[in-house]
Amino acid sequence: TMDVVNKSTVSEFVLLGLSNSLALQMFFFMAFSLLYMATMVGNSLLVITVIADSHLHSPMYFLLTNLSIIDMSLASFATPKMITDYLTGHKTISFDGCITQIFFLHLFTGTEIILLMAMSFDRYIAICKPLHYASIVSPRVCVALVVASWIVGIMHSMSQVIFALTLPFCGPNEVDSFFCDLPVVFQLACVDTYVLGLFMISTSGIIALSCFILLFNSYVIVLVTIKQHSSRGSSKALSTCTAHFIVVFMFFGPCIFIYMWPQNSFLIEKVLSVFYTIFTPIMNPVIYSLRNQEVKTALKKLKNRFLNSNKATPSC
Repeated sequence: TMDVVNKSTVSEFVLLGLSNSLALQMFFFMAFSLLYMATMVGNSLLVITVIADSHLHSPMYFLLTNLSIIDMSLASFATPKMITDYLTGHKTISFDGCITQIFFLHLFTGTEIILLMAMSFDRYIAICKPLHYASIVSPRVCVALVVASWIVGIMHSMSQVIFALTLPFCGPNEVDSFFCDLPVVFQLACVDTYVLGLFMISTSGIIALSCFILLFNSYVIVLVTIKQHSSRGSSKALSTCTAHFIVVFMFFGPCIFIYMWPQNSFLIEKVLSVFYTIFTPIMNPVIYSLRNQEVKTALKKLKNRFLNSNKATPSC
């Protein structure tokens, strides 16, 4: 009988969403739909601008393009389902669907963490070792960094999924969030969650925290270097680095909080999970296009090119 008890008997989970109130659900539906569309349009524009403008064919923008692609993916793994669930009133997700969400969430966040580190490495070399920049950060190295970030993302998400699949679920199936993530799902497992909590903190939390400390240090070094060489070029470097740092902080803050304290209140977790699946993906194009003169110029050029081509085509 032990074997029977140990098998997962939960075939689907109920996603409780963010609120029970209809008025609030309506508000979330409107707000998240707009934010999701803005995320996809903003990031697509950034990718198209970088590809279309030869001035932006540099390592930094290559990495930024990849960041935009990951952000669109991160925005898409759960938000569209939540938006359609608001409309249909359908609240369930299959067991496999839930595991799939955990996989993609960790794939995209794991990849983004390594990519953010690659971007800080790129800025560190550009500002602290400018003479060696071209030889160190070659196109080959950039591709290698992106490939490495996806490999790390896949390995990390596989470990989380294998962990989730070993959990015995035997009854409780209400996920108090709008998507499946381990801290919320593992509290439904029929097993002492204290030890599991420790395991989860030791993997995800410590990885996130140590990466954040590394990134924080590299940006501090870069900012100190910029301060020492104050000139016209340094104001541009400063704006780029502050843009990078804001993105890093907004991404890691919620991550670390959720994983370092998996037993904390669900309300805080809900707010934070909205933050890194809905707000962070839209912040990148906003921050980079507003704070970066090169991107602004390229966007203007793209707009003019588009308007001129429209004028050139005779209307029927």
